[in-house]
Amino acid sequence: MTADRSEEIILSSSAAGPAVFGSKCLVAPLFSSICRSEAEMRTPPAGRGLSPHPLLLLLLLTVIHTGAYKPVVIVHGIFDGPKQFQTLSRFISKLHPGTEVSVIDLYNNLASLQPMWKQVNGFKKAIYPIMQKAPEGIHLLCFSQGGLICRALLSTVPNHNVHTFISLSSPQAGQYGDTKYLWWLFPEQIKKTLFRVCYSRLGQKVSICDYWNDPYHRLRYLQGSSFLARLNGDKPHKDMKAWRDNFLRIKKLVLIGGPDDGVITPWQSSHFGFYDTDSHLVEMRNQEFYRNDTFGLKTLDARGDVAACVHSGVRHVHWHTNYTVFSNCIEKWLT
Repeated sequence: MTADRSEEIILSSSAAGPAVFGSKCLVAPLFSSICRSEAEMRTPPAGRGLSPHPLLLLLLLTVIHTGAYKPVVIVHGIFDGPKQFQTLSRFISKLHPGTEVSVIDLYNNLASLQPMWKQVNGFKKAIYPIMQKAPEGIHLLCFSQGGLICRALLSTVPNHNVHTFISLSSPQAGQYGDTKYLWWLFPEQIKKTLFRVCYSRLGQKVSICDYWNDPYHRLRYLQGSSFLARLNGDKPHKDMKAWRDNFLRIKKLVLIGGPDDGVITPWQSSHFGFYDTDSHLVEMRNQEFYRNDTFGLKTLDARGDVAACVHSGVRHVHWHTNYTVFSNCIEKWLT
């Protein structure tokens, strides 16, 4: 087993930590009647007879506690489907009993190569009814390519009620690297020449080309990218303000990734970092889309609502089955 470690980074000094329930009682006036000390639990109040049965109190606490959890919607990545997220679903159900977990069964496996906007529209139709049934809001947990699908969904749905958006090893700033996925899809191409395919009309019908970001061919990217260039506001369009307002409805953005991923290239793209034209890594706050606040990332960061978790020792296909990643980077945000 490869040793791994994680480091949580609150990207804004004003960021507040997550709300945490106490181990013995819930910190809320409504529940003060059941938040008694251990001594009180052992000694019945004078003149009142025996205290309520401990099992009854435990049941009451369980009902109250589970009722606090918002539904969690999981969106898979490229070449994935619901089957690959059974372990993650079990993690959530074990630590947050009673949580409604939905892994969207859509565009699975090879179908995940369909154009990104087509997938976004499909996932909208599947997720919107879940939102409508959850007046307190939902959490979105989205892996790899699914993280971009979710961000596009959040940008284009005016009245969504997503509380926390967890982006799990997703190429949020784009992809530029030779991986086994590219070798399988485009055996005659390498990353230096793939722009010729990806920025063509035909290439834009393949999902991975929709977020291919070649730093050496910026003009071709701006001209040919119909998805990422619009989503990041690199290519101005008439819906930019509305999309920005929609995205800013979320209460928390959690970015998770690490240096041993092996697929997301550069791995810092999972935290909105990317290459410049000299192959130097430019971190999130120095990106043009951040400085210009084109889709609301700078505003979200200024609010203290962007958190990042950098985790080493995890390969790309293991993020959603690694319990350490779940416990250190995900679990506390799903309340």
